[in-house]
Order: sequence, then C-alpha cells, then structure tokens
Amino acid sequence: MKNQDSILIFGASGQIGRSIVRKFTKNNYRVIAVTRSIHRKGFQIKTQSNYGYLELEEINTFNEYNISKLMKRCSICINLIGILYEKKKNNFNLIHSDLPSLLSKLAKENSIKQFIHISALGIEKAIDSQYAISKLDGEKRVRQNFSNAVILKPSIVYSVDDNFTTNFMRLLSMLPIMPLYYEGKTQFTPIHVSDFTDIIYNIIQKKITGEIIECVGPEVFTFKEIILKISKAIKKKRLLISLPMFLARFNAKIFQIMPNPLLTMDQLRLLKYNNITSGKYKTNFELKFEANKKFEEEINKYSYNWSEGGQFSKNRFDKI
Repeated sequence: MKNQDSILIFGASGQIGRSIVRKFTKNNYRVIAVTRSIHRKGFQIKTQSNYGYLELEEINTFNEYNISKLMKRCSICINLIGILYEKKKNNFNLIHSDLPSLLSKLAKENSIKQFIHISALGIEKAIDSQYAISKLDGEKRVRQNFSNAVILKPSIVYSVDDNFTTNFMRLLSMLPIMPLYYEGKTQFTPIHVSDFTDIIYNIIQKKITGEIIECVGPEVFTFKEIILKISKAIKKKRLLISLPMFLARFNAKIFQIMPNPLLTMDQLRLLKYNNITSGKYKTNFELKFEANKKFEEEINKYSYNWSEGGQFSKNRFDKI
C-alpha cells in the first residue's frame, strides 16, 4: 500500500542523499533509502535520520521487479545516482541514461505522483564529453517516459562531504604547485548542498511537476577564483600554473589510470564549458527558491581540517 508521505531515494549514500534524508525525516516524511551495500553505506545514512522515519533497502540488481516493489510503497521518487568517471561495471550510458529511463518508466507505471531526476548544469554544448552526452540522453528519456517529471540541473554542489572542495583542499595542502586548465577561466555557480536540498523540499511541498530547473548558488566564479578561495581558506599560498593543452592531456591520461582518478580525459573536455545558467530553462531564483549561502563563508567552516594546526589554529579564542 502506498504511503502518501513516503519518499523513495536512489543514491541516498552521497552528500545530496544524506542531506535529503536529514531534511525530510526531520520534517516527518518517511524515507526509503536505496543502497547497494547496507553494510558499507547504511551507517552513514542512519546517522542522518530522525528516529523512526527511515527505512534502508539494499538492491544489488536494478531490475523491474525489485524497483516496482519499492515504488508501490511510495508516492515520490528521487533519482540521485550519477558517476564522474567510468569503471568496468558502471559506464555513463548505463548510469546516466539507461537507469533513469527504467526508473521513470516504472514511476509512470506505478502511479508515482512526483518523479525528480538530478542531471547536471552546463552540458548542452559539451558534445565531445561522454558524461554530458549520457546526461542529456537521460534527460530526454525521462521526459519521454514521464512527462511530468522534474529535472534538476545543479552546478557544483559543495559541502564538507563533497568530492570537490575537499579534494582541492587536500591537494593544495600538499602540493606547492596547482595546474590550471584552460587558463582557469571556466565559470561555475556553486550551490551549497543544504540550499539544493531546500529546493528539492520546496518542489515536493508545492507539488511542482513537469519542470526543468537550473539550480545555482548566488555567485559566479572562475575555476582560478575557486582555487584561490580554497587556498586562502586553508591558509596556503600556492603557485598556479596554466598548463598548455598537450601537457593537460598528458596529465589527464596519467590521472585517469588511478583507481579514483583526480582527472580524466572526459572531465578535461568538460572543463572547457562554463557551468552557469543557460537562459534556456527556469532557475531556482526565478521560482523564488533562494540559494543564499556564500561559497567563501561556507568553506571556511570546514577548511580547518586541511589547515596547519587544525581547528584550533584559528584566532577565535584570542579575545577570551
């Protein structure tokens, strides 16, 4: 039997998923969080929830039977599943196109009232990136299967739990030199995870359907400006060097061999394109869904993890 206050989340163990679990269980929604490994990821999700409002479900095989069984218990479904680089079993087409197509098809068949699919900002022009192509194909197939689906296209989503600012804090704390690609001129509009979660919460509260929404923060920065702000936050001065393209490609080819690549050839191609609003779709600000958290203020709240001396190197107690 469907519970009208239940939300089914695919990809609940990531930073956005954990934030959504926190937000919705706190506001008395029942959440069914899907993970492929309860033993590895379950404890991370459990710590975010209001007691009694969370159910964990482990799915190793995303087939129609397993998914439909879960959808029969919910009225809302959110798909957060995505990858930044390909592995043997997980390729872009499978994760960003085939899986969203299957989920949206089954959401329609199981009379889900709201289906929310998370895509990405700034991918329309990136025709040489397999990541972007697969994301766009996923959007198209979701709309074909479930015309009332809401597709959210966020810029970089950051927080203490991300794989963006924290990776650069770690690298900048160790390396004396930081390479810049495309002269560091690519633009981004980073949005804090709690602001992005609030947007999703408002979409569900206001029962919005059939929209494509670009989700951005209040500021626009170049890649170079982001690196400088992160360097300042961890109190490290680093030499920033703009790499010529042949060296950038060589760099990416070496990095992508690593188990968890710092950079791949596909990501390097994607970095050519600005990650800002296109003017083609509505934004969260146009819909009166504010995102007011400032990048520099927020990263300063957790940057001490990578600063010399740690948390207590700050001057916060000087006046006591």
